[in-house]
Amino acid sequence: MTPWLPAALSYVSSWLEFQRRHHNQPGCAVAIASGTEIVLEAAFGTADIATGEPLTPRHGFRIASHSKSFTAAGILRLVEAGRLRLDDKVGGFVPGLHPDIAAVTLAQLLSNSAGLTRDGPDNGQFFDRKPYCDKAELLADLAQAPVFPASQRFKYSNHGFGLLGLVIEAASGESYRDWIAREVVAPAGLTETRPDIDLWESRPMAKGHSPAMPLGRRVVIPGDNPCNAMISAAGFVATAADVARYFAQLSPKADSSILSPLSRREMSRRLWPDDEASLGRHYGLGTISGGEDDWAWFGHSGGFQGFITRTAVLPRQDLTVSVLTNAIDGLAHPWLDGVVHILKRFSELGAPSPTTQDWTGRWWSIWNASDLVPVADKVLCANPTLFTPFLDAGEIEIETPDRGRIARASGFNSPGESARLVRDEAGKVASIWLGGAKLVTEEALRAEMDGRYTRP
Repeated sequence: MTPWLPAALSYVSSWLEFQRRHHNQPGCAVAIASGTEIVLEAAFGTADIATGEPLTPRHGFRIASHSKSFTAAGILRLVEAGRLRLDDKVGGFVPGLHPDIAAVTLAQLLSNSAGLTRDGPDNGQFFDRKPYCDKAELLADLAQAPVFPASQRFKYSNHGFGLLGLVIEAASGESYRDWIAREVVAPAGLTETRPDIDLWESRPMAKGHSPAMPLGRRVVIPGDNPCNAMISAAGFVATAADVARYFAQLSPKADSSILSPLSRREMSRRLWPDDEASLGRHYGLGTISGGEDDWAWFGHSGGFQGFITRTAVLPRQDLTVSVLTNAIDGLAHPWLDGVVHILKRFSELGAPSPTTQDWTGRWWSIWNASDLVPVADKVLCANPTLFTPFLDAGEIEIETPDRGRIARASGFNSPGESARLVRDEAGKVASIWLGGAKLVTEEALRAEMDGRYTRP
């Protein structure tokens, strides 16, 4: 493990726990792999707000479109075995398709460039208004003409990945769920992953939740819908650790994998840009990618009614991050970006030294919380309310064990002024001063506010 990573992981966990509370989210699970080893696994909040059941790392989540990365790996396994080719036309495996769809290749389906409808003429399954498509409904939708000609543009299609599930069934002679469990899930060593909710059995399962609006309160969205013919697009259930463990094996750098290095390079290659969005993302073969230079990433995200999830592999850092949330307004996307922001900052500045390691913790005033985050030769003053907590962070230079100077800060703050730790009789830090501002523990501020503002 790189020297700075343990300190980064500690702050990631602390920051995510604060963020969940700050945004009043039901729950969040996170897992980070270094190589293929899980080095952080944590869960915060509740699995079900109706019962108050605490969320644990063993709770499953609907990971939705992460399923596409499992399906893509399944197709590539069949390609490696010589049973499929990426330029095979889908009509050779699935009858009854519109002629223009029958002429689409497996590569075009995998890269979401086949021009197909996203979800058919009625996508009420995503609004909890109807069941997910069965095979007959899926094929009826695909008997209609595609929306665009193939290879014209990136156009995301759940129906396209439902069709790939039918290809796997035709090529293997088995049901998708049985084949994918045996040929992808099991060889990857995943014991907390199932292709659909009805296979999760008696394991703990996180419930989904609505936003607070328009009811003025959150309600439980069970998220227990079987995905029928769409499991290859959206059905999978897994824990955060298993998701991170799986995606880490898809990295071209992984020491062991269910796929060859060539297949992994093809799977994660940037093929189609999402030109009409400002996110700077691309689609490969069942993967989404983005970022730049040493922090470029690939992975996938998922949205199921009541759940938002996201995973990213950082190949040059040999790290994989998975953030799973159990609310339909879950903040998995900004939280994962925030985790990467934290990792990047620690990689630049290094692990705490003996000089800085005591300057740590979350400190409070009536205005907000502030985090002292020690790094190699200084202490950062982070803002945990931000999705990027080190943005414009002040920096403290340590002069004595309990005194320092705010060497860098916005001119609206206190640059050049002193910083100090105040200890109790046992020698434990009880409060801090940043310039003229005294910050205390959360418990102390709660008592202070209760005494000052609460009336009998």
